[in-house]
Amino acid sequence: MSLFRTKPIESSLADADEPGRRLKRSLTTWDLMIMGVAVAVGAGIFSVGARAAGQFSGPAVTLSFVLAAITCALAIMCYAEFATAIPVAGSAYVFTYATMGELAAWIIGWNLILELFTAAAVIAKYWGIYLSEVFALIGWDVPATLELGVISLTWGPFLIVAVFTFLLVMGTKLSAQVSNVFTIIKVGVVLFVIVAGFFYVKAENYTPFIPDPVPTATDGSSGVLQQSLFSFLTGAAPAQYGLFGVFAGAAIVFFAFIGFDVVATSAEEVKDPGKTLPRGIFAGLAVVTLLYIGVSLALTGMVPYTALAAAEDPNLATAFALVGNTGAASVIAVGSLIGLTTVIMVLLMGLARVVLAMSRDGLLPRSLSRTSDKHATPARLQILLGVLVAVVAGFTRVDVLEEMINIGTLSAFVVVSLGILVLRKKRPDLRPAFRVPFGPVIPVLSAVLCLYLMTNLAVETWIYFAGWLLIGFLLYFAYGQRHSRLNEKFHDVAAAGAGRDTAV
Repeated sequence: MSLFRTKPIESSLADADEPGRRLKRSLTTWDLMIMGVAVAVGAGIFSVGARAAGQFSGPAVTLSFVLAAITCALAIMCYAEFATAIPVAGSAYVFTYATMGELAAWIIGWNLILELFTAAAVIAKYWGIYLSEVFALIGWDVPATLELGVISLTWGPFLIVAVFTFLLVMGTKLSAQVSNVFTIIKVGVVLFVIVAGFFYVKAENYTPFIPDPVPTATDGSSGVLQQSLFSFLTGAAPAQYGLFGVFAGAAIVFFAFIGFDVVATSAEEVKDPGKTLPRGIFAGLAVVTLLYIGVSLALTGMVPYTALAAAEDPNLATAFALVGNTGAASVIAVGSLIGLTTVIMVLLMGLARVVLAMSRDGLLPRSLSRTSDKHATPARLQILLGVLVAVVAGFTRVDVLEEMINIGTLSAFVVVSLGILVLRKKRPDLRPAFRVPFGPVIPVLSAVLCLYLMTNLAVETWIYFAGWLLIGFLLYFAYGQRHSRLNEKFHDVAAAGAGRDTAV
């Protein structure tokens, strides 16, 4: 069936060189490393670890970060092999198209849009909120939200999305240079917070390192929706702490590693992708992992995990307030604002690259894949997506869909990991510059770990995800299947064959 026809790798490479739809190769290893750090190190480093420590893992949140980092590293190895074999824009979507067929590729592309669009909108909204907090520190009363009759407008997202949409239209290299400056500043802020935190560390706060499990109460139907899918399917009572708490914490802090798959979407804009992509991606992951471990050790050493659990919205500022250093909250607020700034840029770029790849193939309108003659960027598409992200972030409560980012990313990780096995079987002639070691072991392990982390997400998240997939299937059969360039070629070949038979 045409639904499962794969797109030859040679066709993907040829499409990437089509006049009027090509991108410029300008990114270096340093640019990719900074891009990975830029998208991963955001405000989450100051909040997600505190939440996981207080509610799930205790001091063992450090192990949760390590487990999430290992899971991410295994998946990123698979991305690196694919990206060096098929160095074009589109990331997991393109990889799936080459191995598992059009329908699977559409679903993965659709999930990537979910991940990147939701993440960009959520983080743009938080950026506006943090901007108001920074204004408050200098004595300016600038509300994050404006009331326009019955409509509430968070104005910050419009500002930050407009700035980075403009920079991305002007060129990927220019936006990367701006991102480099912000990223170096925010890494400096994170290092300052780690060093300052270690002055308050007490060894007894690390004991017990893995607290004994404690059952958690559920509240009727609401409790059922909020419990993990794993608990729902197995009938296991939801619990905090213990070994399962460490895994649940890993599912939460995995949010802090989201973004390295976005780096792979830039493959078409990288100089010498065979060497540059693996080096840049893994260097970025190493830097981010060290920063996260440092923050988690400082956090749980400063105050008992029970103190974080008692806080309504635990974050790193909570820990500093509990030890009497209220001044650190100002540094954390500024660091959060700077951290979110570069995340938004990389997400907007990745979103545009995925949509561009899908539109090149006709699954979305082909007009979206046109690039600027002057800057070699998808200018019209970038502006359109920027407007949509800003409107959703500015006028809706998109923050309630945060876990949708995790499930969209993890689903793509699963398919890419398994796709490596299919690629090696279908195309043994390929010799990518980077190859995942230990045969099928790492790809299979990556897929299993990602699936397990997915089951640790809430039932409510899975319900939303099912709704998103349903919409995706409807769009594919209503538009994508009929306009697919691969499907059109299939029918053209079939028609030509029928014509020859008739002539005979």
